[in-house]
Amino acid sequence: MKQLIVNADDFGFTRDVNAGIVHAHRNGILTSTTLMANGDAFDDAVRLAHETPTLDVGCHLVLVQGTSLRTGDPYPEKLTGVVGALATRRLDAYAELRPQIEKILAAGIRPTHLDTHKHTHVAPVVFRAVVRLAHEFGIPYVRLPLDAAVAWAAWPLAAVKRFYMNMARPFHVRTTDHFLGFRLTGSLDGETLAAALENLPEGLTEFMCHPGFLGPELQRAATRLKESRVRELEALTSRRIRELVTGGGIHLRPFRT
Repeated sequence: MKQLIVNADDFGFTRDVNAGIVHAHRNGILTSTTLMANGDAFDDAVRLAHETPTLDVGCHLVLVQGTSLRTGDPYPEKLTGVVGALATRRLDAYAELRPQIEKILAAGIRPTHLDTHKHTHVAPVVFRAVVRLAHEFGIPYVRLPLDAAVAWAAWPLAAVKRFYMNMARPFHVRTTDHFLGFRLTGSLDGETLAAALENLPEGLTEFMCHPGFLGPELQRAATRLKESRVRELEALTSRRIRELVTGGGIHLRPFRT
């Protein structure tokens, strides 16, 4: 069976992004989202989550950009800065990420899955912190860090995927069978989404996306993903895509079971 979780990252980033995510869920194929505890529009996202109980919500854990909930200090702006801070132990992933989960729980949301902003949990030290926190808080799923979309890399990716799965297993934390979407960030539209659906593998796949409306808050935000969020939103809610899901025998589902 082909099972598909369509997850929007960046819930809580801006109010227009929040509105786009909810619209993609109510009117399209989006089943899940991950909430940024240190996002500027966190309170708005929490309100929308409570108003939309069918929308599955997880935690979008942040170690790059934004501000630490623990210290109030800014995180590194670039991934290279995160790598350096982790290597020199100036940044403790576990200590930084725990308060983010606690804030989301305190808002009355029970997260079902964890992932990270800018995919920082591809670093084994961060992945270990994330699966440890998932175990401690009883959160069943953690995102696989690697996109399986590159055919020529199938063998090395399979080997690395086993590495992450083996790291998660002692903590009794699950991953999906496959993860897609990372390599389409900024270029996802109706055509690329249709191609991904037509080639969807058997098993449970998480597909990552970044939909949103391009309102004044997103226009001002420090992100390269602006117009692309509108294209993603249009794709996720298009009739063609919904018909491809139905016609392809794809079962849409959340992480929550």
